[in-house]
Amino acid sequence: MIRALTFASVMLTAVTAAAQPPPPPAPMPTVVVRGQGEVRAVPDVAFVTIGAEARAQTPKDAQATAAKAMTAVQQRLAAAGVPRDAVRTLTYDLQAQFDFSSGKQVPRGFLARNVIEVRVDDLQKVGDTIDLAVSAGGTSVEGVRFDLKQRDALEREALTKAVADERARAEAAAKGAGASVVAVLRIEESGVEARPMQSAMFRMAADGAAAAPPPIVPGETSIRASVTLTAAIK
Repeated sequence: MIRALTFASVMLTAVTAAAQPPPPPAPMPTVVVRGQGEVRAVPDVAFVTIGAEARAQTPKDAQATAAKAMTAVQQRLAAAGVPRDAVRTLTYDLQAQFDFSSGKQVPRGFLARNVIEVRVDDLQKVGDTIDLAVSAGGTSVEGVRFDLKQRDALEREALTKAVADERARAEAAAKGAGASVVAVLRIEESGVEARPMQSAMFRMAADGAAAAPPPIVPGETSIRASVTLTAAIK
């Protein structure tokens, strides 16, 4: 009886050992690199920011004066062929203004401000747009921003170049370690940026007169993409 129990115990131990799963394979070594891609292009669209401000003793008068000036600006732009969908309101506000005398606030009136952004599809007409806004009653041309109509396509091109760059970097790093890339495990986009987004600033003089705007040159915009790649090597 004792011999039979011993034999059964040995058999049970052998079956249990055989049922255990094999140990997991050792993790494959990896390399993590960061790549960059760049695309350069000349901007082909501009956005001009135009403001109309008015001060008065009552809020109603300030609003009415600012609205009259901005209406005149928009009418002049429309007459020049600027489409309705190329104009949008950025800011409209009304603020009470105060002076300080003997430590006390003294009401000085109200300031109404209306700011619009005008898209200019022909960069040759940016200066004309500024002149129209000024002559029609705009009190400030606060900036000119340049952009690219095909920005999305250019960003994708920059990302493609960034991935190719990081793949080359990963292969170079692996080669330096006496290995080679066998698989790309992960690609993470680190960001896409466009620079410089140039701008020009113009301000009206106190008497409402404006100097002739300087020549506006959009220059070149650089779109840069950064990605991080994790690759398995052996």
